Amino acid sequence: MLRMSSLFLRTLRDDPSDAAVSSHKLLVRAGYIRPIAAGIFSWLPLGVIALRNVERVIREEMDRAGFQEVHFPALLPKDPYEKTNRWEEYGPALFRLQDRKGSDYLLGPTHEEMFTLMVKSEYSSYKDLPLSIYQIQTKYRDEARPRSGIIRGREFVMKDSYSFDVDDEGLELSYQKHRDAYISTFNRLGLKFNIVSAMSGAMGGSKSEEFLAPCNTGEDTYVLCPKCGYAANVEAMTTKVETKEFGNPPAMEILDTPDTPTIDSLVEVMNKKYSANVTGADTLKNVLLMADGQPISVLVPGDREVDLKRLEANLPGVQELRLFEDADFAKRPELVKGYVGPQDAKKFGLKLYADPRVQLGSHWITGANQRNKHMRYVTHGRDFTVDGFIEAAEVREGDACPSCTTAVVIDRAIEIGHIFQLGRKYAQALDLTVLDKEGKARVVTMGSYGIGVSRAVAAIAEQSHDEIGLIWPEEIAPAKVHIVATGKEDLPFETAEKFAQQLEEKGISVMLDDRRDASPGVKFKDAELIGNPYIVIVGKGLQDGKVELRVRKSGEKSELPVGDLISHLTKLIG
Repeated sequence: MLRMSSLFLRTLRDDPSDAAVSSHKLLVRAGYIRPIAAGIFSWLPLGVIALRNVERVIREEMDRAGFQEVHFPALLPKDPYEKTNRWEEYGPALFRLQDRKGSDYLLGPTHEEMFTLMVKSEYSSYKDLPLSIYQIQTKYRDEARPRSGIIRGREFVMKDSYSFDVDDEGLELSYQKHRDAYISTFNRLGLKFNIVSAMSGAMGGSKSEEFLAPCNTGEDTYVLCPKCGYAANVEAMTTKVETKEFGNPPAMEILDTPDTPTIDSLVEVMNKKYSANVTGADTLKNVLLMADGQPISVLVPGDREVDLKRLEANLPGVQELRLFEDADFAKRPELVKGYVGPQDAKKFGLKLYADPRVQLGSHWITGANQRNKHMRYVTHGRDFTVDGFIEAAEVREGDACPSCTTAVVIDRAIEIGHIFQLGRKYAQALDLTVLDKEGKARVVTMGSYGIGVSRAVAAIAEQSHDEIGLIWPEEIAPAKVHIVATGKEDLPFETAEKFAQQLEEKGISVMLDDRRDASPGVKFKDAELIGNPYIVIVGKGLQDGKVELRVRKSGEKSELPVGDLISHLTKLIG
């Protein structure tokens, strides 16, 4: 039983000044977490209970699916990560350190290498497979911009599991088992979620899906097709382009376009000075970036922006990507800021990528690589060629669904789970093989499956709160019933104590506010802020043999005879 008189808890009336999202504000105010440094939090008793409840649900569903739990250290040696090239590929997000002997270590951001090596050391025959093992463990990533409380921190708890199969057919079955287990898990956690196509990113592999919890303040953006049900993270959405015949445009023509470094200013001059009747969609934007220290240019229609997150996801192997800065332009005077065109890209040594909308044969108004000059009729395939097409432009509501061309809708969400078909990348790098039926060595194929455990706590808080506090689902709440004793007489406190004992005996967890020095108003506000599912008020109503029951989720209030409370709650909680 959690007794408020002795519970290590202090609630706050005001939002923390650095909190931007509801979960961060409420989890701090209700005494679940406390910030230690940027992206690093301590968990107080109520927070630990909620976190462990999430872990319990995940564990039960993993075990029910037949997966087995293991555990690895967070401090890991460099060598396995060098063999898979991730010591460098992870870039600045990796926490690197040395021991007193100068040996290199890292704090684990993810554990593919360790799982692979564990199976390699124990299994050698196809008869040992399939196998799925998992752990729940703290991970470390040096986020450039930790934000949103425990949604994106530098230290976080994660459930990661891995499947090991002899062939791709087995991998497909293991993938589906994990997918089904995730659906059951998130349903039990009371989360609303969508399953969307995603990018594998630095993890590698082929098929990849994310489990996204819709939330207005979520940092992931995804698209949904209201007609065919297509769903994808914006990074994974493909552009549906209607093939056009462009004819044979005139030769490139240079135009005097003073003071037009932006698309809007260029369109205005083209329409006023040259009677062109064009929009931003007729212009070609050249976005210059530095990719691992090398300049690249990405071409998108002028009415679109480049989505850096989307671009990065579609540039495999690139560790650091940023927009050109004034210092970069200063070093490359041939690249005239605001007037760059693709027709001289090869001469300038630029690697050139294009959005799929920049089709072969299409012609554009674009920079002339001279200040205050633009060119028109600059034609793809005649005046410039690209090194590749890339999904880089921002995705907009109303863009065509790649499956059925219906206009898509866009929503925001928190990523709570991600599943990948890794294939043989890590098994090959670390020589994980088994002997098949013919006695030949076969490289094992793997799947990777993650759930953000601490992030799930935040996602539940984001979806389950109101203006006065948290509203936990029964599976996650620190206690299912919050009993508040009020008044100065002993009877309410003695009755509340009796209720608490009876509920605990029936296996129903209780938080008892037995504080004598707190006013009823403070107790009610604390109960609403903390967010347990049912609140029982034991006070003045005892004179009439009644207690008040409040259902936190619905806000419903009712009076019950004292003798009916326990049976009523038992039926409600099941």
